[in-house]
Amino acid sequence: MLYNVTEIMRDVRVAMDQNAIDAQLIAENDTDTLELNEIIESKIIQGVRLVHEAAPMRLLEEGHSFGDELYWDGRESGHVLLPDDFMRLVAFRMSDWERTVYSAITPADPRYARQSSRLKGIRGNPQKPVAAIVNRAEGKALEFYSCKSEDAQVATATYLPYPIIDSDGGIDISERCYEAVIYTIAGLVAATYGDAQKAAAMNETAKGLIHD
Repeated sequence: MLYNVTEIMRDVRVAMDQNAIDAQLIAENDTDTLELNEIIESKIIQGVRLVHEAAPMRLLEEGHSFGDELYWDGRESGHVLLPDDFMRLVAFRMSDWERTVYSAITPADPRYARQSSRLKGIRGNPQKPVAAIVNRAEGKALEFYSCKSEDAQVATATYLPYPIIDSDGGIDISERCYEAVIYTIAGLVAATYGDAQKAAAMNETAKGLIHD
């Protein structure tokens, strides 16, 4: 869902006021208000990213599509290139898989080495597929293991992009994550002003909102 920066700044200020953050953070004149608003705005993208990276899948929106071009690498496995703004996988599924993958591994994961095995029972398969986020010569890619045949197509491929503020002052935030984003931004602002205790309290509130 698209939220306006002005709306976000207002809600952050309300959260700060309700949680009695030190008086120095609550602007008393126009100059203080401008400074506080600038600090809040500077923390919005970071706050959205922190929450979107940590939130459970059930709280996230459907995301953006990818995977228009499919490349086969042998043994019924292949890869798709990821967009430049790729931040987090939402869902990936090939047409002949029996389940959807919601979390990808990396080359550092011990399971990744198994994907080069000649034995289908060791590497990912249509019953228990595996997806891996890797860096290839042509860019960042999602490798998938494996399919019944190379006739399979991408059935589902969605991701969350790195957050940005558009030219109209809007930013895309998963609706069910919005309150956690507000508290996370408030915590970042409190930390900027050196109020570590309030920053920690805000962060705990944000975590509780996405993990309850």
